Amino acid sequence: MGKKRIILNAFDMTTTTHQTSGTWRHPDSQAHRYKDLEYWTDLAKTLERGRFDSIFIADVLGTYDVFRDSAAAALRDAAQTPVNDPFLQVPAMAAVTEHLGFGVTAAVTYDQPFPFARRIATLDHLTKGRVAWNVVTSYLNSAALNHGFTKQLGHDERYELAEEFLDVVYKLLEGSWDDDAVAFDAERGVFTDPEKVHPIHHEGKYFSVPGFAITEPSPQRTPVIFQAGASTRGRRFAASHGEGVFISPANPEGARVITDDIRDLAEAQGRKRDDVKVFALVTVITDETDEKAQAKFEEYLRYANPEGVLALYGGWTGIDYSKFDLDEPLEAVDNDSLRSVLASLTSADNSIQWTVRDIVERRGIGGMGPVIVGGPETVADELERWIEVGDLDGFNFAYAITPGTFEDLVDYVVPELQRRGRAQTEYSGTTLRESLYGEGTTRVFESHPAAQYRGAFSATVSDLEHAR
Repeated sequence: MGKKRIILNAFDMTTTTHQTSGTWRHPDSQAHRYKDLEYWTDLAKTLERGRFDSIFIADVLGTYDVFRDSAAAALRDAAQTPVNDPFLQVPAMAAVTEHLGFGVTAAVTYDQPFPFARRIATLDHLTKGRVAWNVVTSYLNSAALNHGFTKQLGHDERYELAEEFLDVVYKLLEGSWDDDAVAFDAERGVFTDPEKVHPIHHEGKYFSVPGFAITEPSPQRTPVIFQAGASTRGRRFAASHGEGVFISPANPEGARVITDDIRDLAEAQGRKRDDVKVFALVTVITDETDEKAQAKFEEYLRYANPEGVLALYGGWTGIDYSKFDLDEPLEAVDNDSLRSVLASLTSADNSIQWTVRDIVERRGIGGMGPVIVGGPETVADELERWIEVGDLDGFNFAYAITPGTFEDLVDYVVPELQRRGRAQTEYSGTTLRESLYGEGTTRVFESHPAAQYRGAFSATVSDLEHAR
């Protein structure tokens, strides 16, 4: 049996400071160009040159205003603010590439499934089937307030809403149009056969959608589903829906606990263990040699901004770290923000008791994930160790500076992984789902919840009109 291929995803965001604080000030950083289309098209070409599977674009809908009960620190260090829409650069990136996939983040909590289904299907059409949807429930209370709520929904209720949201999207994209509904028959004057388009008549707790999708079926129909839930409820959700699941463990041993649990849960729901591809968040600092890589890492550390780090972690965990003494021990707190982030901090290293000072010093580079530093062979050795020990399928590579971190991966690490038979040298298939699962797997597997709606509806447009 050959070595498992490592799936490569770049992790970026339409903002200046994503996971690493302060390095936007580095002279080689182009992070401030997140608003320039050329930044994204150039990055897409670089990643396709490195045979990356996809670029995964994160997003938030609020500001990081927990630290000192203010957004001031986040604004000063551009901590995920300002932030642009992650959807809009994708068609341009698709136009300059042929195979690279595009994972876009969209929160179900503040959207409606009917217009969203059209938006994601449009992207799937324009990219010829290279789109994934990172399903999130949003974790910032500031987002709730700016969307008209008095406070954000509780953690588990957000997942209940998400379940119904996905159910509606699946019905629209998989069930409302037959495969041969579009006749494109000029002689008969029929573009779409109305008898082959079906209302879904959805009436639920959160959403009411009586009609049918207003887009024709896209290449994948349902986009590849990405998910990053790591709480107990989040893992159940990921195991049910996720095709690519992103985790943020501190080490490979911690990764194995999470991946085993997610695969066990998926299997219990009738899916195969390998149906779920699990990716760990890491930041790689590399160069020609270990010594050069270490020097580069130390240089980046000099730019790290302590208040920027704590602004990010305040948003991720819901805790105002200004209220703690720098050396006061931290304990996991059960709240409605990213529970997994706080838990990973307090369990990252059993030999220490995490403090605010540790967050600043240890997570200034890399944010929620660990940092791997070294030359090509050292980094490849460590990535392979993570894959084997953690039972992982690939990585979500964050940047310390951009596009430099990604260029270094493509120039130094990817060739070494290819030499070891761990990274692809050519793409297979044309859609993102084929990239993950192999040629011929453009549609979701039969065991996926979306598949139940294939051919599930028999009502026609006439029935819908009669019901009015």
